[in-house]
Amino acid sequence: MEENKFKVAFNDVDFCLKILEKGYRIVYNPYIELYHFESKTRGYDDLDINKKARFDKEAESFKIKWKKVLNKPDKYYNRNFTRSKVDFSIEPEEIKY
Repeated sequence: MEENKFKVAFNDVDFCLKILEKGYRIVYNPYIELYHFESKTRGYDDLDINKKARFDKEAESFKIKWKKVLNKPDKYYNRNFTRSKVDFSIEPEEIKY
């Protein structure tokens, strides 16, 4: 993991993209239950000016590093979901007259 580039944010996504880049797969197991309490111990990034600056820097580093991947459609995104909203709603079928 790149502790200097992604000290807090994006380190998990960066790790997953590296795994995919190497040709490995990330497997989902529906029988495993994990709890992740985002920002539980360190607080939120947007409430502190220093944390926000760090987050913005890490976000920009992530965008630069993974630009080629981010500019392509996500091949794992269900094609039945809309790409015009972020709520994973179903894409309405085109009405043919």
